[in-house]
Amino acid sequence: MTDFKSLIAKVADGHALSSGDAEAAFDAMMSGEATSGQIGAFLMALRVRGETVDEITAGAKIMRSKAVQVPAPSNAIDTCGTGGDASGTYNISTAASFAVAACGVPVAKHGNKALSSKSGSAEVLEKLGVKLDIGPDQIRRCIDEAGIGFMFAPAHHSAMKHVGPT
Repeated sequence: MTDFKSLIAKVADGHALSSGDAEAAFDAMMSGEATSGQIGAFLMALRVRGETVDEITAGAKIMRSKAVQVPAPSNAIDTCGTGGDASGTYNISTAASFAVAACGVPVAKHGNKALSSKSGSAEVLEKLGVKLDIGPDQIRRCIDEAGIGFMFAPAHHSAMKHVGPT
């Protein structure tokens, strides 16, 4: 088990984490070892100090290692939106995914339900009749046949249940 408290203290004291320490921290958060209070303290300390490239890379590496893998074409792109932009726009990433797919580029789109806006990708696609509860092979089939497949974030990034809002 990671000494998560020492990693929080290191970041809070203004020190950058090594790649190994950052990976250990993100693994502790995404495996449920860290408490919600510790996760909040760690993420706030990172935000206040400023994230390093190694820390962001480590977070992405750990998240990808815990994700459900989808056998997407090598030239597929993801038009995942940022969510929570608070600018009052419509769901641009979903509209963009249709435009890109219509141009012949395969799209493996990630998305979720809205957190701060009226609609996230999941709500838009549900209204259009898209099933969100399909597995990796079915998503690949959608990409092959329609040019676009949707990966509902909670189903593909279940480790985020320890980190995200409840």
